[in-house]
Amino acid sequence: MKITKKNLAILSALLFMIIIILYFVYQNIVYVSTDNAKIEGHAVLLTPKVTGFIIAVNFEQGQKVKKGQIIIEIDDRDAQNSLKQSKANLISVTAKLKDAESNYKRTERLYKIGAATQQQFDSTYANYSDIKAQMDSLHAQVAQAELTIEHTKIKAPRHGIIGKISAEVGQLAASGVPLIGFVDSEERWVIANFKETEIQSISPGSKAYIEIDAFPEKKYVGKVFSLRPATGATFTLLPPDNATGNFTKVVQRIPVKIKFEQLLEQDIDILKNGLSVFLKIKKT
Repeated sequence: MKITKKNLAILSALLFMIIIILYFVYQNIVYVSTDNAKIEGHAVLLTPKVTGFIIAVNFEQGQKVKKGQIIIEIDDRDAQNSLKQSKANLISVTAKLKDAESNYKRTERLYKIGAATQQQFDSTYANYSDIKAQMDSLHAQVAQAELTIEHTKIKAPRHGIIGKISAEVGQLAASGVPLIGFVDSEERWVIANFKETEIQSISPGSKAYIEIDAFPEKKYVGKVFSLRPATGATFTLLPPDNATGNFTKVVQRIPVKIKFEQLLEQDIDILKNGLSVFLKIKKT
């Protein structure tokens, strides 16, 4: 039979379709995939532990910071004055304690040989104990004042980026009210939500191939780190109650954590928390 150009084109198209079908069959046999996934990293809200007026904002939104750098400073003059007063009182009480201890020990020796009464001994001991208690209290006040001064400086907990900052010089910062959205710049991972019917093919250590929607030209490799011990619905604020009589079966999803392999610093810079991901994991 003579093969015409038309027949050749049809055969080529059929062959192409067969190759495509075989490719997808192979992918389904060897891999399990999902696009219900996103980039995650350590993100925290930094809040002041003391109330006071802000006197310095040293960084802006989007800037990088190193661990320990001071991002916001709160007026610490009241705490400094308290520390100064407590230290002055401590010096005074230390001298009194030395005299009281000397007097107590002298009275104790006299009491043992019968040269001092029980009342004298009890009186000197009570005086010594009272001054010692004052000294312990002042030590605690000094430590508290130093801690308060330390808390007037909001520092970066690790290397990272200022995601959001809600602070201006002169603003009254309230204890416990968040001022900074902070994102760690040292680690990123993927959380992928796989169907419950797929997790039997996934185990820690399984190789993962990762594609970021925002950067389709970049390909990453990772490994399954862990599978969450419960479905995503379990940890919602109001988990579904199937005992109420209106049950509708829905395929549940299990969050799977995938860690990147050999992620460079420039990669971490572009991999923003929340970016959408497509990934496939080699079945085990």
